[in-house]
Amino acid sequence: MTELKSVTLDRALKAPALPDAQTVTKVTHYTDRLFSFRVARPQSLRFRSGEFVMIGLLDDNGRPLLRAYSIASPSWDEELEFYSIKVPDGPLTSRLQHIQPGDQIILRPKPVGTLVHDALLPGKRIYFFATGTGFAPFASLLRDPDTYERYDQVIITHTCRDVAELTYGREIVESLADDPLIGEFVGDKLRYYPTTTREQSPKMGRITTLIENGTLFADLGVPPLNPETDRAMVCGSLAFNLDIKALLEKAGLREGANSEPKEFVIEKAFVGDGV
Repeated sequence: MTELKSVTLDRALKAPALPDAQTVTKVTHYTDRLFSFRVARPQSLRFRSGEFVMIGLLDDNGRPLLRAYSIASPSWDEELEFYSIKVPDGPLTSRLQHIQPGDQIILRPKPVGTLVHDALLPGKRIYFFATGTGFAPFASLLRDPDTYERYDQVIITHTCRDVAELTYGREIVESLADDPLIGEFVGDKLRYYPTTTREQSPKMGRITTLIENGTLFADLGVPPLNPETDRAMVCGSLAFNLDIKALLEKAGLREGANSEPKEFVIEKAFVGDGV
C-alpha cells in the first residue's frame, strides 16, 4: 500500500485546450490501487446526485478513450470529484492514475444513471450497497440533503479487501456530521457499515453473507429487508450486483428504473477491473 498523498492546485487554472476538456484541480492517492481526483465543473453541467458521465483521455493516436464514471461529488458542488481504481494494464486507468493538477481530462457533460432517488418509490429506510470504487455514487448521494429529507434511516455498507481501501468512504462519512451545508440534515439518520474480506478488521465478511445470515440487521438493530419500508441502491462488480439483486428479490423488493420506480436499483455502468 502507498502512503496517502494529496496534491492541490490554485483556482487560477489554465483554460481547456481540447473539446470537452476540464482541468484537474486535485489528486489524492489512497493505496496503490485507488485514487480520487477533482476537476473543474462546466458551468452548464447539471446532474442529479448518483449519476455518471463519460470521462477519459486521448490514446496514442489522439482518439478519445472514454469510460463511464460516477460523479462522487454532490449536485451542488462547484467541482466534480471522481473515485477510481488503478489497473496497470488497463487501457484508461493505466494512464489516468498518473494525472496531476493542471492536466486535462475529457469530460462529456451528459449525465445519466439509475442510482437516483427518482427511480425509487418512497420508503422509510434506504440501503446503499457498495464494494470498492462502487462507493463513488453514494459519496454523492450521502452529501445530498434530499437523501435525508426522503428517508428516516440511511445505511451505507462498503465492502473491500483491505482496511486501507475503506479510507475514501470512511473519510466522507466522518466529515458529514460537521459539514456546514448538510450536517443538520444528517443528524442521527446515517449508519455506516464497513467490512473487509481479506485483512482483519472489526467486521469481516462479504455483505451478501452478512445479509443472508442476518448479521447485518442484528448489528444495526433494524428488521430484515421489507418491500413496504426498505429501498436499496447497489453499485459494485457484476458478480456482486447479481448476488445482491438475488437477495433483494428474495426479500420481495423489485428492480426499478427512472421510467418505472420500484424498491431497488442497480448501477450497470460501473468502472471496475480491466479499465
